Amino acid sequence: MDVQLCVEGEGGIDPEALRAAVATASQACPGARLVRRGQRWVDGGIVPAVRVADAADFDRARLDSPLLRTPLTGEKSPSCEVVLVQGSPTTVVFRANHGVMDGGGAMLWQTQVFRALRGEPVEGAASPLTLEEVMERIADRLGIELPPRAAPSPLTWRSPLGNAPKGPRRSLWRRRTIDGAHPAATARIVRRVATHGPAQGPVLVPVDLRRYLPGLRTTGMVSGAVKLGVREDDDWTDVHAELLRALGEHRYLANRNDPYPMSMPLPLLRSLYRWIDGMAVQNPDFLRDRGYADTAACISHLGTVDLAALGTAAFEATSCYALGGVGFSPELAIVECQGRTEVTVAWRDGRGAADRVEALLDEIEDELSPRAYRVPAGEGARPTAPPCTLQALLAEQVARTPDAVAIEGADGALTYAELDRRAGAVAAALHARGIGRGDLVGLVAGRSAAAITALWGVLKAGAAYLPIDESHPDARIVRLLADARARICLLEPPAERRACLPPGCAGLSLADMPYDEPHAWQDMPGEPTDLAYVVYTSGSTGAPKGVEVEHRSVVNFVRWATRECGIDASTRMLLIPSISFDVAGYAFFLPLLAGGCVLPVREVNAATLRAAVEDGGATAMAVTPSHLELIAQSGVRRSTMRVVMAAGELLRRSTALRARDALGQQCRILNQWGPSEAAIVNTSHEFDPVADTDAGVPFGRPMDGNALYVLDARGRFVAPGELGEAYVGGVQVARGYRGRPDLTRERFVRLADGTRVYRTGDLVRRLPGGELTFVGRVDDQVKVAGHRIEPAEIAQTVEEHPLVRQAAVLPRTRPGAAPALCAYVVGDPGVTPDELRGFVAERLPRNMVPAAIVPVPEIPRTPNGKLDAARLPDPFAGVPADGTAGEGLDEVAAAVAGIWSRTLRLDAGLLDERADFHQLGGDSLLLLSMVREVSRTVVGRGEQEFMDELVRIVREPTLGRVSDVAREVRDRRPAGLTE
Repeated sequence: MDVQLCVEGEGGIDPEALRAAVATASQACPGARLVRRGQRWVDGGIVPAVRVADAADFDRARLDSPLLRTPLTGEKSPSCEVVLVQGSPTTVVFRANHGVMDGGGAMLWQTQVFRALRGEPVEGAASPLTLEEVMERIADRLGIELPPRAAPSPLTWRSPLGNAPKGPRRSLWRRRTIDGAHPAATARIVRRVATHGPAQGPVLVPVDLRRYLPGLRTTGMVSGAVKLGVREDDDWTDVHAELLRALGEHRYLANRNDPYPMSMPLPLLRSLYRWIDGMAVQNPDFLRDRGYADTAACISHLGTVDLAALGTAAFEATSCYALGGVGFSPELAIVECQGRTEVTVAWRDGRGAADRVEALLDEIEDELSPRAYRVPAGEGARPTAPPCTLQALLAEQVARTPDAVAIEGADGALTYAELDRRAGAVAAALHARGIGRGDLVGLVAGRSAAAITALWGVLKAGAAYLPIDESHPDARIVRLLADARARICLLEPPAERRACLPPGCAGLSLADMPYDEPHAWQDMPGEPTDLAYVVYTSGSTGAPKGVEVEHRSVVNFVRWATRECGIDASTRMLLIPSISFDVAGYAFFLPLLAGGCVLPVREVNAATLRAAVEDGGATAMAVTPSHLELIAQSGVRRSTMRVVMAAGELLRRSTALRARDALGQQCRILNQWGPSEAAIVNTSHEFDPVADTDAGVPFGRPMDGNALYVLDARGRFVAPGELGEAYVGGVQVARGYRGRPDLTRERFVRLADGTRVYRTGDLVRRLPGGELTFVGRVDDQVKVAGHRIEPAEIAQTVEEHPLVRQAAVLPRTRPGAAPALCAYVVGDPGVTPDELRGFVAERLPRNMVPAAIVPVPEIPRTPNGKLDAARLPDPFAGVPADGTAGEGLDEVAAAVAGIWSRTLRLDAGLLDERADFHQLGGDSLLLLSMVREVSRTVVGRGEQEFMDELVRIVREPTLGRVSDVAREVRDRRPAGLTE
């Protein structure tokens, strides 16, 4: 049998560089150079070969290639080799005889090869210890005796040697990529295989023994194994508990080699195995029926792979998976990498084998990621119309209504014909300066008719526009234009007189455009996949990043939003957001492509917003909830508003109610959601004051052409009702970040089925009716003892106090301590922080009560209307942690918390009874270590009773549950029994 690890990725690897790296790594890892001399493996000093093939030599769908079937015997052929399959994707296969390396050893070897490829020093793995010697050292370390070797296998005595088939073994490999990393994946898969798989019976689980000898660095075959029997009525928690017991009882040391077969002459041994193999091909149940194999499968979990360690400057690894050897039973291999779980099956090919393996993989995928969770919100939406460009849609509208008013502002009104002529003048001026399809043009302006005309001129020239608010400081404008590599920037007075252009970017004044001169401009032809605009956003990285949005994405938004929002020729839409905020796109596109009118609001404050709503005859507006709150509190007395689109942040029910009262019952309030990276917004929900009773208004379902997936922090699809991060898919997903391929790869990812999605960073919850509600931001999240804390929920609670007008809650870092919550409050001077803290404590769990409450005169906002956290004071600056977290634990729980602290290497003071061992980073072996320590030091002589309660702990691995079990077992001891 051979071990085969496949590293798949994008980019190329030079074959000669790979050969040199294999030589370097194999010098430090001599286990890769072993050859067979009689009954022994010795260092032959021969560098493993690198074979190069092209994509035609490797069937990726079937994982089939003659290159993977060549046996590595270590006699006349090598014991290890590397296969480089060039193409897209590029695949590097590390192959080794299983007698030379196990999966852990092959992982170590491949990592060193990539270190050498990157020019980094390799880390040796030269230990010559054999499996038997490793087991002896582990037994000595544990102070136990090794069990005796097993008796000679019946296989040795009962197998006739005649009729052995000739030729290589007929193997079958299949692979399934599953979203997410799944705790207890081995136990879950064991149960599926043992009870519903292609073969039933006990399952063998290899155990990498390197973990039990810290510092051991060997590529050798040093794996033990435990055998798990599974009953029909067992669930995965029963299997997981049994696996932990097997590890705790060191059953992996019982898998010692039977010396008898190894003493047989090699030709005889090979003939024996060829005969068995051939009979198994003819009849998959042959081995078990005759007692030659007593396990249903072998299931190996090879751990988590850091793909960054398997790349170079020219090659980026995207996945790693294992193709196991085919022994007497099916072999399954599990590898976790990049938020996914790779599961592969190796089995003998034969009648119906492929169908049985695919059925097994279906069951395994459904076990780890239930099919019902994988169905995206938005599936079944009506099909989208054929894509086109924005300038084509405007040309059609101009032809329909040339004399209708398109823009009405302080400087007068423009008809559609005038808008088209002026935009054509801008396009002609840009074309004269060499601007055309594929170029990006900066636009520094305010909310004005000139700005709207200019951006349409850029689109008519076939280029894309970069909108920048004129209120931005010069330094920021320079930074954005330079980062975007814009060669031309359109400037609205007074920006044309400012020092805001970087070298290589020429300014062009909108005031000097020859709007009234005749021209015969014809729009440049384009494609739906052309770039329409770039909008810069900030984020957790701290550096602004330019989102590249294509025409097809905006056109899809326009089509469904026009219908959903009731936009038509009678629409008069206010332009309120900054032009640099993508929400301004509502006004740029929706009314102008439906025959309506745009009403720019030059200055945005309570007075101007009130006047715009009352006196302008506006029927629609798109605003942030912060702006909507400002309008609602501005004293509006009359309104012709028919629809409000709220987007950009959480819309609270209290804000929606106040807005409804101010704007009138005839006004629909639509809560719409979506990131800039997916063309403005993607979902919609009409506020219903009767049905929408939660603090936050739902944001609905994805609209046409959009899909939304909800995944947890481990990349797993969550059940309906659970909290998770929103991933957006569909036609509106942006091209990526301009000039940032690294960040694009990080945020624009693919699900296991290949679907391209954007990770929004927004935390959402799917409601029972299928709609979604916004909860908070991943990057604003605070974790206390493994629990996610959503600041928005706390802010809503603080605002329920009658003397509080507005509140914001943010995580702040305390020196030497975990992040803590800080509430900023605008309210009556008579309300004190202590009073507010008590008010919140009566309504929320203790770990959601802010550590600090700071009165402020106002909550600062960015030009886009979002919370400006940088302008709020940090109450923890220079102040040590208060040390209050973790109080309230009794003696037993405190002792358990101390053990968790040592096991997981975290602050015990941050733990409470709801802390979850897995959420805090614990795996199965750490869980076993923790349970044994609790049974030894907290329970005392009730150790075995405590270990018998493993199933309860596995099902709910919280500090409270472990403490409860410890108390129960300790209290069951006979009276008078002491520790």
